[in-house]
Amino acid sequence: MRRFRHHTLKTDDHGRICDTVSISERPATAEDRAIPRHWDGDLLFGNANSQIATLVERQTRYVMLLKIASKDTETVVNALIKHAGKLPHELYRSLTWDRGKEMPGHKRFTVATDIKVYFCDPQHPWQRGSNENTNGLLRQYFPKGTDLSVYSQARLNAIARRLNERPRKTLNFDTPAERFHYSVASTG
Repeated sequence: MRRFRHHTLKTDDHGRICDTVSISERPATAEDRAIPRHWDGDLLFGNANSQIATLVERQTRYVMLLKIASKDTETVVNALIKHAGKLPHELYRSLTWDRGKEMPGHKRFTVATDIKVYFCDPQHPWQRGSNENTNGLLRQYFPKGTDLSVYSQARLNAIARRLNERPRKTLNFDTPAERFHYSVASTG
């Protein structure tokens, strides 16, 4: 008997993320943006099976972009682990992600970095509002249908720098870079 693909995806374990910790269990300091250290993450997709990881610090709205060669969990988690080592641990305590198929390896990320991963409720990506807003801003640089694989990490860093040097009304017209650098200075 033939099975529809939709039925198979619902009943089998294809890309399902096990042992997730709900966003509702995230610390109150992440929800109210009281202190820096909590990040929202996602993949921004282009054409030709290309993608970049977007990370946004919730309090300062500081953006980091990561070149990702593939959307499989091994590649994404390895890139996130490598990137996590570049920030002071005091500024990277949690990561909130949607329930995309790229994060079944979230436990390996947590073990390697001591950074807890929280997940949005199913079909509720707006629970990571900072990241969703940033992805919208990034579409000014990467319109839908753009092949993201042609961008080097240096070029992604330059685009992130532009966004981080853009004054934001929500930050009382400070820039994310100013707020983030103040946070770095106050942790040292």
